[in-house]
Amino acid sequence: MKKNKRILASIILTLLMIFSITGCGQKNRMMLGTGGTAGTYYAYGGVLAQYMRTNADIKVTAVSTGGSKANIQSIGDGDFQLGFTQSDVMTYAWMGNRAFEKDGPTRDIRVLGYLYAETVQLFTMDEEINSVSDLKGKSVSIGAAGSGVYFNALDVLNAAGLTIDDISPQYQSFEDSKEALKDGKIDAAFIVAGAPTTAITELATTNSVKLINIDGETRTKIMESCPYYAKYTIPAGTYPKQDEDIETIAVGAMLVVDADLSEEEVYKITAAIFEHAEEIAQENSKGKELSLFNATSVNTVPYHKGAARYYEEHGITVNTEDE
Repeated sequence: MKKNKRILASIILTLLMIFSITGCGQKNRMMLGTGGTAGTYYAYGGVLAQYMRTNADIKVTAVSTGGSKANIQSIGDGDFQLGFTQSDVMTYAWMGNRAFEKDGPTRDIRVLGYLYAETVQLFTMDEEINSVSDLKGKSVSIGAAGSGVYFNALDVLNAAGLTIDDISPQYQSFEDSKEALKDGKIDAAFIVAGAPTTAITELATTNSVKLINIDGETRTKIMESCPYYAKYTIPAGTYPKQDEDIETIAVGAMLVVDADLSEEEVYKITAAIFEHAEEIAQENSKGKELSLFNATSVNTVPYHKGAARYYEEHGITVNTEDE
């Protein structure tokens, strides 16, 4: 009888140890939603995940996704704990409008920080297209329906006096847009990502590609109606055979986290990024835009208290209140 009790006690102890180890492993494993494999989110996300694993002691895995909206939804569903998103899409989610009009407002996310500028890039291989207005009657990729790129494209078209009915819209990913342009299946495409963007670089390396300026009255109208845009210049030489600066607009690339993550976890993740900004910049050019000034510039969605604690230690106060 005593022997049986000892065996039973041993089994119970072993199970408790297994559950304890498994529980800790789950707690320290996180999924980071990025974007398509031909975009900036995916490459940059892999670099950031590496620094989180090494310096925050949290097993973060960066995964390819449908981008901004999908990442926010996956955080809300509990599938992801971190995600990249455009600043405008993040605002739509918080307010429950545009891309999130059917879903309604979400309060599942908090800001970790602004990472870099995401440029609205309109590119083509058609010699007849030299301005946004020239897109009329053309086949144009405008991103997945309801995506951040989709709404950016609509804003640009509307500011130029066009509607979606004035073009033949194609709802394609960055990679599909690249292939469709190369094969002559579309005339132009919008891509919203940090420049240089892999899809455009690959196409421009072997083909005659040009980027279209989004400037003048068109840009003025966009910025007057949509305050989350900023002026941006893509310097000459960013892409192969790009001899001149390109004027356009940009939104912010944000890193958001699950509101339920602990303050300590998010503090360590924030430190893992900003304490190693120089090393990150050596692995991905977008790391050059990492700064505490940029990171703390958001005012539409509250910050996670863990990130706020890190910024507070560096003399910067951010909003953490769910207003």
